[in-house]
Amino acid sequence: MTRTLALITGASSGIGLAYARALAADCDFVLVARRRDRLADLADELRDAGAAGDVLPADLSTRAGVAAVTERLAAGDVRLLISNAGASGSGRLTETDPADIDPFLTLNGVATFELVRAALPGMLVADEGTIITVASLLAFSAGQTDEHLRPRTLYAAAKAAIVAFTRTLTGELADTAIRTQVVCPGMVATEFGGGTRRPTPFTMSAKGVVQASLAGLSLGESICIPGLEDQSAVLDLLVTAESALMFDGNRPVTATRYLQSADS
Repeated sequence: MTRTLALITGASSGIGLAYARALAADCDFVLVARRRDRLADLADELRDAGAAGDVLPADLSTRAGVAAVTERLAAGDVRLLISNAGASGSGRLTETDPADIDPFLTLNGVATFELVRAALPGMLVADEGTIITVASLLAFSAGQTDEHLRPRTLYAAAKAAIVAFTRTLTGELADTAIRTQVVCPGMVATEFGGGTRRPTPFTMSAKGVVQASLAGLSLGESICIPGLEDQSAVLDLLVTAESALMFDGNRPVTATRYLQSADS
């Protein structure tokens, strides 16, 4: 049986690690993360499960790290790309060091765009492939003012970009055999953000997120919100609202309220 070659970023812990373990029966791997020692331990674990695992240490907040992974993808043999690497980023924009903005957005947004672009030619030639990007429910939080939500301007912007990118890409690839999915979990019990997030009534396990993602692929879901029961109905409402904004707002004259304001 031919095994699928999967490249997973952020593979050393959390959701990326859970993907590797869940896929070990069917896939061989290129494992990407910053921590070489953890990647080596994971590769050993996967070999014990019958999967080959190549280690590719790379920091995807840097241009050099992104280049190293895109170069590997350019070989054209990866059929499953899971772009999972990311970092949390709470804090007000005015409190953010300007020097931190570029590496943060590179890691949480630009790296995904470039990795997918590098993986696609090989998938298109083979006429098979799967692309999974990992975003967050905070991608939909821009209009929320709940006091329990921490300041999140850059993080929400980056994850919203991942959602828009993957949804648009799904349409672009509709006439191909390549599957796409963006995963938008809520709170997950991982090391994300620099410490271990302990399980609470509101946190899902990384294993649960991955289980939902892989089941969602089988169901043909291009968007996976692991904890949302009536996902189809909610997404239909989202598309309806987007259509109203796009098409109702695209008119040759300004809205009446602006004309009234100008006359007053």
